[in-house]
Amino acid sequence: MMLPSAAMDAFSAPTRDFAERAKSRLSQTPPDQLDAAVSLDELASQYGDHRMAADIATVLADKPFRAAAVLIPVVAHEHPTFLLTQRSSDLSSHSGQVAFPGGRIDEGDADPATAAIREGEEEIGLRREFVSMLGYLDPYLSGTGFRIVPVVALVTPGFILTLNPREVTDAFEVPLDFLMSPANHARHSGEWKGVTRSYYAMPYGERYIWGVTAGIIHRLYERLYT
Repeated sequence: MMLPSAAMDAFSAPTRDFAERAKSRLSQTPPDQLDAAVSLDELASQYGDHRMAADIATVLADKPFRAAAVLIPVVAHEHPTFLLTQRSSDLSSHSGQVAFPGGRIDEGDADPATAAIREGEEEIGLRREFVSMLGYLDPYLSGTGFRIVPVVALVTPGFILTLNPREVTDAFEVPLDFLMSPANHARHSGEWKGVTRSYYAMPYGERYIWGVTAGIIHRLYERLYT
């Protein structure tokens, strides 16, 4: 559900500030043609892994994408946090990585928000009555061929999580102040399929937030705070 403006008075000033920025600067309608191919020239105006590794653009150009959605759950504590997961090492893609709840958009999903909220329930047991949508961030094009729609939502505290061990091994929270600070948005590099590529990374304690998840977080910072 969308968050009514009147409900904001119940939250702390930092939470209200984030929610107001999100509602005013993010799209309230989902993007369309999520599976459409993009030319090499068009990729320059879109956001994704290719922004940090130019060779990925040639891999993605002129090919159809697979539509996916992730939920960006911001927990409305006095000092708000992002709720993240640690993916199972048994998964076929992005195994063991830090991620947002999410996955492919199914035919039965009315829109990307429906898919993202469903995935939050399936992966970590985050019940939808605790979730209020704030808006859609720009789609993120992953090097693996997904067009990912990030759905930003405010989560009311009091939820109890039940993890699906086939998909995630842990769920944890990171302060919003930490992830929305550009000082913590490092650029790291590593080898992937024999090629050295750059990516965003935001190490937090024992957690290594990087790749697509860090790229989406960085884009959210750009949209809300620059």
